[in-house]
Amino acid sequence: MIDKDQQLISGLKALALEPTPEKMGKLGQLYDLLRRWNQVFNLTTVTDPKGFVTLHILDSLTIRRFLQGNRIVDVGTGAGFPGLPLAIFEPDREFVLLDASVKKIRFVRQAVLELGLDHVDTVHSRVEQYQPPDPFDTVVTRAFADLATGFNRCRHLMKPGGKFIAMKGKYPQTELETLANYRVESVIVPGLEAERHLVEIKTP
Repeated sequence: MIDKDQQLISGLKALALEPTPEKMGKLGQLYDLLRRWNQVFNLTTVTDPKGFVTLHILDSLTIRRFLQGNRIVDVGTGAGFPGLPLAIFEPDREFVLLDASVKKIRFVRQAVLELGLDHVDTVHSRVEQYQPPDPFDTVVTRAFADLATGFNRCRHLMKPGGKFIAMKGKYPQTELETLANYRVESVIVPGLEAERHLVEIKTP
């Protein structure tokens, strides 16, 4: 069971996160739920416990310390990553998880319900058509689009001074050539040898 997995516990501690029984229980629930739904809906290609821990949970949580403000939106959340792990460890922030795929947002809604994440809303929409009642402090994307396209499609969601965070693998040199103001951070995902970078862009 994932909630007894030492890899997860050591990975969380490496990210300065406390693996409390409550949070470990929710992560275990999320794994079991994803595994069941994936047999029917093919939500993700990563279903083994080790891959789930490294590529879904720990990879998602590497960006926690970069979040800004109280309102966070995960654009193109897919099966709920990074939004669901972040919401589990950030119960005092408001999250919106948005995706254009019906089957994926159905899964995310079920996960939010079963995990009791009352501070999380789900939205089925293309990002260009989504008009939130209030703008967001931080917009997060993972495997969503190239940097310029992703930022331009999400810009209307952000508060003045808001932060756009794009999760990337290798240093995205070519994509950065089309941007003017940005910051790149190299991040380490515990247990993963591949490169990971974050690109931050702030609105005026």
